[in-house]
Amino acid sequence: MVLFLIDHIFSTLISLIRVSRLSENDKDLEIVILRHQLDIMTRKQKQPVRPNRAEKVTLAELTAILKQSTKRSVRQLGGVIRIVRPETAIRWHRELVRRKWTYQRNNKGGRPRIHQGTKSLIVRLAKENIRWGCGKIEGELLKLGYKVSITTVRNALDRNGIVPAPGRFGSIGWRTMMNHYKSQLLACDFFTVETIFLRTIYVLFFIEVGTRRGHLAGITSHPDGLWVTQQARQLVWQFEGSDISFRCLIRDNDKKYTEAFDTVSESSHIRVIPTPIRAPNANAFSERWVRTVREECLDHILIINEAHLRRVLNEHLGYYNSR
Repeated sequence: MVLFLIDHIFSTLISLIRVSRLSENDKDLEIVILRHQLDIMTRKQKQPVRPNRAEKVTLAELTAILKQSTKRSVRQLGGVIRIVRPETAIRWHRELVRRKWTYQRNNKGGRPRIHQGTKSLIVRLAKENIRWGCGKIEGELLKLGYKVSITTVRNALDRNGIVPAPGRFGSIGWRTMMNHYKSQLLACDFFTVETIFLRTIYVLFFIEVGTRRGHLAGITSHPDGLWVTQQARQLVWQFEGSDISFRCLIRDNDKKYTEAFDTVSESSHIRVIPTPIRAPNANAFSERWVRTVREECLDHILIINEAHLRRVLNEHLGYYNSR
């Protein structure tokens, strides 16, 4: 098969050299004669032509070159390619390109694996020194003559089920801290509601993390920084007349939370904690409350206007807070 392919390619190159020496008139006349003979053979052929692999490769390559040089579309190539459809020849060429990129090559590069003794030493240092992080372990290994990277140390610890240094010596996680201080946390967020007339309404709410009590702060179609600050100010006045006290307010990085909004909260000794960018889980209690409101109430009702939405949410909040 290899010899046949080489012979086929060599004969094709000879044909190209011979054709390049012909004049333009001779080429045109030869093309017309060859097309006429090809039409006769195609009409007399009872079965479709089945070219072998070498002929497919040659036809696919020549078709791709012709298409690139003449800028013809696949449909326009139908006047040149007769024994098969032009789409078929183009598909053969795509298959050649795909096989080129999926060809299995021997792995000649990459970082070599570390010795098993080095892995055992990394695990031993981590277990015997619970406060050492990956950087500290890397430095101690370098003193002993073992040159490894922080990534290698981290991967070795992960494969052996060893947690990072803060959690290794008993440091509390985010969930434990939230559960411990939840009575002092307040969270806020926005969600939108589409009315029956395709009007978008924004809802600002606050939620007590400890008791899961929701507070409807305001509803508007055009929220801005001044409006949000005023709603926060009214909620702070409401909290001042009760026994409720909070230490922290969790919010996202929406531009509607201006500096004046943070000042209103800090004036009541409530520290504002913005969440990291693109981290909705940091404000998970607000996100879960929005899901509850949608699944239990808003997904089953068509909202007409702001007054209707306010009445529906107040009724739902009364039921939700009493549970």
